[in-house]
Amino acid sequence: MADIAGNYYLCNMMDIDKTLEALGRGEWVRAGAKDSPEISELLGRCTAACHRYNSLPPDAAADRDALLRSLLGECGPGAVIHSPFRCDFGFNIHIGANFMGNFNLAILDEARVTIGDNVMIGPNCSLITITHALDAAQRNAGVMTGRPITIGDNVWIAAGVTVLPGVSIGAGSVIGAGSVVVKDIPAGVLAVGAPCKVVRPITDADVISQYI
Repeated sequence: MADIAGNYYLCNMMDIDKTLEALGRGEWVRAGAKDSPEISELLGRCTAACHRYNSLPPDAAADRDALLRSLLGECGPGAVIHSPFRCDFGFNIHIGANFMGNFNLAILDEARVTIGDNVMIGPNCSLITITHALDAAQRNAGVMTGRPITIGDNVWIAAGVTVLPGVSIGAGSVIGAGSVVVKDIPAGVLAVGAPCKVVRPITDADVISQYI
């Protein structure tokens, strides 16, 4: 096999910001802990911040909100994430207004994650932007890339859903429990399964006519 160092960005040979930009653009980088103490430090800081956030009691709403806003790249008004919550960097996560993330939400944000307004994510969900080389030698050498995830306004992602790198979910759609979303989902549909597929549009017939 050709020398891997000649074919991929090496984090210790370039500015850390350029490495993160290359990762977020979907370029392959070699960013293992041995090659990039800077990235390891960023991951460590985020781990510590998530630990502090998860250690705060639910009734410490102001402190939790302040810490969440310091951790994330953007966090709209009324956003709430229940503990435990885990992310990799935090600064690549951009959340709109009135977001609700239930417990055990994990966001691996090596690339940008954009979440619109009025989005609900159920418990035990994962948004994963990072992927690793399939070749074992390259994977062991820390070769990886990232692709962004975009979730439109008014989306509901039910319990136990995994959203994989590069996926966009259109506004108003619902992703059924346990789904694995491997490709884009259009707006205004119900989609379920592993891999996740569109079942049908969401229509006026889905409006509940009576409720207390």
